Amino acid sequence: MTKKIEAAVSHYQREIEELRADRDLAAAYLKLALQSLDDPNDRAAGLLALRSVAEAYGGLALIAQQAGISREALYRALSAKGNPTLRTILAVLKAVGMKLSVELDPESVVPA
Repeated sequence: MTKKIEAAVSHYQREIEELRADRDLAAAYLKLALQSLDDPNDRAAGLLALRSVAEAYGGLALIAQQAGISREALYRALSAKGNPTLRTILAVLKAVGMKLSVELDPESVVPA
């Protein structure tokens, strides 16, 4: 006789639930993750974080519809190897109730 083991909640599902439950957490999570878009070797982290937030706030099908993008195109854009346009990123952020902002980089030296 084998004992049936109940499945635990997946890490991804737990992440989605936490992001859905706390908008401030979702914004902070996304802000940190999107910093990785500057690094071609770590770009996937930012794209997958945006995908997780989209999943948390309606799912990719609904977010794609609200953003005016096909679902398939959104899946591709927010994949580990995606290369979304700025328009796509802005549309997804708007659909989840967020916006892009800019801040000074204290480590950057810009000639005066």
